[in-house]
Amino acid sequence: MCGIFAIFSSSLPESDLRKELISCSSKLRHRGPDWSGYIVIEADPSKDVPHAHGIAHERLAIMDPESGSQPLVSRDGSVIVAANGEIYNFKELYAELKTKYEPQTGSDCECILPLFSEHGPTIEMVKNLRGMFSFILYDRNTDTYFAARDHIGITPLYIGWGNDGSLYLASEMKSLIDHCTKFENFPPGHIYCSKGENAGKFVRWFTPSWAPEMLPGGDMPTEKYHADTLRFAFERSVVRRMMSDVPWGVLLSGGLDSSLVAAICSRHIARRNPQFPKLHSFTIGLKNSPDIQAAQKVADMLGTIHHAYTYTIEEGADAIRDVIKTLETYDLTTIRASTPMYLMARKIKAMGIKMVISGEGADEVFGGYLYFHKAPNEREFFDETVDKLSRLHMFDCLRCNKAMSAWGVEPRVPFLDADFLDVAMNLDPKEKMIHTGPGVAPENKRIEKWAIRKAFDTPNDPYLPAEILWRQKEQFSDGVGYGWVDSLKDTAEKEISDQMFANAANRFPHNTPTTKEGYRYRMIFEEFFPGEAAEKTVPGGKSIACSTERAMSWDESFSKRADPSGRAAGVHDSAYHTEFEAHDTVAVEPSPKKQKK
Repeated sequence: MCGIFAIFSSSLPESDLRKELISCSSKLRHRGPDWSGYIVIEADPSKDVPHAHGIAHERLAIMDPESGSQPLVSRDGSVIVAANGEIYNFKELYAELKTKYEPQTGSDCECILPLFSEHGPTIEMVKNLRGMFSFILYDRNTDTYFAARDHIGITPLYIGWGNDGSLYLASEMKSLIDHCTKFENFPPGHIYCSKGENAGKFVRWFTPSWAPEMLPGGDMPTEKYHADTLRFAFERSVVRRMMSDVPWGVLLSGGLDSSLVAAICSRHIARRNPQFPKLHSFTIGLKNSPDIQAAQKVADMLGTIHHAYTYTIEEGADAIRDVIKTLETYDLTTIRASTPMYLMARKIKAMGIKMVISGEGADEVFGGYLYFHKAPNEREFFDETVDKLSRLHMFDCLRCNKAMSAWGVEPRVPFLDADFLDVAMNLDPKEKMIHTGPGVAPENKRIEKWAIRKAFDTPNDPYLPAEILWRQKEQFSDGVGYGWVDSLKDTAEKEISDQMFANAANRFPHNTPTTKEGYRYRMIFEEFFPGEAAEKTVPGGKSIACSTERAMSWDESFSKRADPSGRAAGVHDSAYHTEFEAHDTVAVEPSPKKQKK
């Protein structure tokens, strides 16, 4: 993962522009501590370049550490690119070019240069990229700048505008806050170009068959369920992300999603070379937390070199301010879950690991959150998954990317692979519906994420122990230890008075906090990121796990519930009263209950 930054159409002289470029870009150096690159293009009216431009890159070297520095420049010097992320199919893209291209580096992102040469600043240039990416490109020949963000928004990108008409692009908001009068999220799955028919407009390039505009309400998919097809598609997605020239590992919470990722990586490494170094796995939690215990079981079965880190409630509390500054959000659930991940990332970096593969996205794709138990029908279920995916860049993608990048560690997320999404999201939604409770016959019972669980339920060659494969969903902030969430509430209760909270709507009329904990985070956020533009980059206002109006209509209690924890959804443990039969209906061991003080 890297940090990218640019200033286009600036009125500043070359020397001042370079200073501002370096100053702003240096705020992203945590994302790319390995090297910095800056290019300034001076204004030259005689060459139809009326304004100056600057492009910067803060590099985290994952592929080709020795010669892959950025910004990348075409052989003739006319095209300049700064890219953040990974393009996993770069070799295939090179092979498909109409004009043969000999790469100058081993960087996967270099493929953007010949693609631009062949297609120009168009949708066609971007739509065949497979990976996570955001990039900024400048063409000297036409004085055109062009930017794009990946299909789901796995990598962060913001766009802003200065008083002099200049345009800013940055991986994180902190590079814009003191320089732009207006800024916002660069929408995922879109491109932006300074010239042409859609100059100055966002144009959607990602138009999947399951949701062409990435909005709920379209035709529902009808593909039948085939376990082998789903399993092969996900294995391919994971193996794609094992591409690395530096040491890497996997995040392992012991839940279904991360455990499947770890199992596939372990199996592939063993097949490739029995003498290959073992896979490193990482987990974090309070002492004796559910995740610590479950992750150890998985690690023991897979034979990974496992690193279980514990943190104290005090250590987590001390990090909250840094977490909010790092994440650039005041969303309550995101902050709760990000803090242990932020602490873990620092430990991972100390181990010399620069890339990890993680399980984000599975709950959005398969309806894994516990409130999906309440979905009344397939239409509602499917629309909610589409809506969750369309907003993921403001929640889990933001959490995973920024919490890990804070310490120069790159996270990769195979559940959000575009090709895998084509398989998983085109499934008939009835294959994902949850059927539990005493009124459902044992042979018809299906717990959350049944489709992906069943795909990897191979008794003759098991990927995971049954108790892990069929373990009930835990919210990440709960899985690291139930005491963590309770401590955060207690702190907020002490710091935020009843009078302060009673006037919340006056202090924060936009996205008014609904809990004292949310109020506290909002105050901290405002210290680092003041102003209307900043507060509007954070969505919602409802501090609950099912934050959409659709989901709240499923159960009246959702609209009255302020706590976003999965254990408050009314289905945690209670959904499993009856012992299930067969491997696809194994009873799940109840999670440890919160201890009363």
